[in-house]
Amino acid sequence: MTLSLADVRRLLDEAEVGPKKSLGQNFVVDPNTVRRIARLSRVGSESRVVEIGAGLGSLTLALIETGAQVTAIETDKALIPILTTLVGDDARVIHADVRDLRWDEAVPGHGWDLVANLPYNIATSVVLTVLDEVPSVSRMLVMVQQEAGERLAAAAGDSAYGAVSVRVALRANASIVGIVGPSVFYPRPRVSSALVAIERIDRSIEMEVEDQLIKLLRVAFNQRRKMLRKSLKGHVDKEAMERANIAPTSRPEELDLLDWLALARISISTQP
Repeated sequence: MTLSLADVRRLLDEAEVGPKKSLGQNFVVDPNTVRRIARLSRVGSESRVVEIGAGLGSLTLALIETGAQVTAIETDKALIPILTTLVGDDARVIHADVRDLRWDEAVPGHGWDLVANLPYNIATSVVLTVLDEVPSVSRMLVMVQQEAGERLAAAAGDSAYGAVSVRVALRANASIVGIVGPSVFYPRPRVSSALVAIERIDRSIEMEVEDQLIKLLRVAFNQRRKMLRKSLKGHVDKEAMERANIAPTSRPEELDLLDWLALARISISTQP
């Protein structure tokens, strides 16, 4: 069982609530789409899955169908009774804002999958938070605004490549595995969505290097049209760039993760 447009409208009418723009609520109303997401996530009976922004439970039901153990997180108090009734004992429902979620309690241990139709306004921050702070989540399959998805999965040289792309690459491999049109949502958004698969990888990066990397990314990509010798002036000098085999005339979108790590390390080593 999953939810159709008629089901979603009926449930909202019965509860006398509507989609909240402030929460970025666009409910999936196409059973084929939620089953596609569940299939692409590769979860099954041995999986533990956390879903962020479960809403009325359409994707939750599709995840339950796989046999996975599902924990559904929802911030909208008005939707909790509907969601709880629909999933019954087949999923654990937590009423919480993901930005305040106690991840160690929600996803204890290791080997969790995160599968979600993420609200557009918090999608990127949720992905980065999980990668940076929630090692118990090993894989993600998230549906996000297409533009955001392209940034998450972009490689050096891509038009969407930016600081977010590098930060994702630091901890994971990411790729777009599908595009979803606006017609499967209620209400319909104005843009298409991307399905992004993210798989955590282990890198041994010193905290000092990581902090410096994020600092350099912020400075450089805030002036992405400038050459690095200008945008990073005062942070990394021209001679240090050359020692790292990076042309000072490069622009930030031309450097891959390894280049950025080299810059971070050499900038630390040359600090007074």
